[in-house]
Amino acid sequence: MLRFDNLTLGYDRHPALHHLHGHVAPGSLLAVVGPNGGGKSTLLKGILGQLKPLTGKVVCGVPRQAIGYLPQQSRIDRSFPISVQETVAMGLWRHCGLFGRLPRAQRLRVAAALERVGLERLAGANLDALSGGQLQRALFARLWLQESQLMLLDEPFSAIDNQTAEDLLDLLEEWQAQGKTVLAVLHDLEQVRHHFPEALLLARECIAWGPTQTVLSADNLNRVRTLHAGPDPEAAFCSRTPE
Repeated sequence: MLRFDNLTLGYDRHPALHHLHGHVAPGSLLAVVGPNGGGKSTLLKGILGQLKPLTGKVVCGVPRQAIGYLPQQSRIDRSFPISVQETVAMGLWRHCGLFGRLPRAQRLRVAAALERVGLERLAGANLDALSGGQLQRALFARLWLQESQLMLLDEPFSAIDNQTAEDLLDLLEEWQAQGKTVLAVLHDLEQVRHHFPEALLLARECIAWGPTQTVLSADNLNRVRTLHAGPDPEAAFCSRTPE
């Protein structure tokens, strides 16, 4: 589903994540973990094509426009006058366009997605009326309707209640059981240990990648604490891959 060939990503030609090698098999449920500034969100930007490699490349098994992406909640404008139902229905944009009228079959799919995440009674509410956990449920329902084979989630369980997190973690496991590939940037290592069979530990480079219990060993986590995180303005410039 994904392959990283000597991938280096950065800003102003200073590397924030460098020399990443490896592949993500179809049907993987992979947690991307590491310190703040370690390159986790940078990696998602590289997969999405929002950030061009300085060196190396990302090979993706689906068109980038077909990737399902859930950004951090802080990037969502909750003041925009749109209902929960309309927000979730945006997951069907590839089928009917952003402003197309939904046929009955698609409206039923939206209703089913709302019911699956427990928001059927809030379908007509505006986004600014939702709690953080309710908003995340709506965003998961929207992502579900995209039916992408590759899903990227950036800190999907930050600042939400434990019950919502557990319900949405169950949904991720359902998606994996259906053969979808899921990469999630996470900070809660206990969530990772209990729900994610694979993990990628980043601190500007790959510290470890493989079975979660092996990756999150005491030795690996201690090593991360000694490494500098974030783009290094003192790092050597990297050349951008020719177009």
